[in-house]
Amino acid sequence: MKTLQVDIVSAETSIFSGLATFVTLPAEQGELGVLPKHTPLITRIKPGTIRVQKADGSGDEFVFVAGGILEVQPDAVTVLADTAIRGKDLDEVRANQAIQAARDLKAQSTDKIEIALVEAELSMLSAQLAAIRRIRNRA
Repeated sequence: MKTLQVDIVSAETSIFSGLATFVTLPAEQGELGVLPKHTPLITRIKPGTIRVQKADGSGDEFVFVAGGILEVQPDAVTVLADTAIRGKDLDEVRANQAIQAARDLKAQSTDKIEIALVEAELSMLSAQLAAIRRIRNRA
């Protein structure tokens, strides 16, 4: 069976490192699937879920990323994420609370820069909540 090395890292830590048979992720131009021997490429990724089909047959690994850079080589996938959270560590209640807090802050803000920052945060939190639901529905 052909495999590829997958490394997902954030600024804080290594989130996943291992062999996989298939990887899907949210590339800038849409969902991207990567198999072993894929054509090399570098692209930005947008907030969403990475799914790694582990080569050892132990199931899929899910990771939420808030954006970053993807590098694909024929035998390797490297994700340098702005923020990355293991699927099992995502918390729907906390995500909903953070969304409500951001909405409250936006409603009280008058500064255009602050509003833009809060809207960016809301977008990332909405993607995180969608990832939580997507992962939960697959389990």
